[in-house]
Amino acid sequence: MLNFDDANRKSKEAMDTMLKSYSDTAKGFQAIAAEAVEYSKKSFQDTVTHFESLSGARSFEAAFELQTNYVKSAYENFVSEATKLGEMYSDLAKSAYKPYEAPAAATAKATKAATVVAPAAA
Repeated sequence: MLNFDDANRKSKEAMDTMLKSYSDTAKGFQAIAAEAVEYSKKSFQDTVTHFESLSGARSFEAAFELQTNYVKSAYENFVSEATKLGEMYSDLAKSAYKPYEAPAAATAKATKAATVVAPAAA
């Protein structure tokens, strides 16, 4: 027999879990976007500063050294930022999956038990 109170409680729990998951995911994407904006601002400011110092170079060797140092620094900053954003995306994926981890494990366990029982019954 169908128990409406049980069904209503389970439905409410599922909806609450889903809404919390969506809220956490939205916050994670906002944090990633904020980080990307900050990196873009810093990168632009570094580029402007570099071109100002490059325009004041008195020799080709000095300009070449400035450019080499800038490219090296820009590359290191990019790799650092890409690593940080990668970690943020990874954390976001883990937190988005967490509410569904237990139900998915329970379903997998039930499916495995059903496949083990089915051949034995035949």
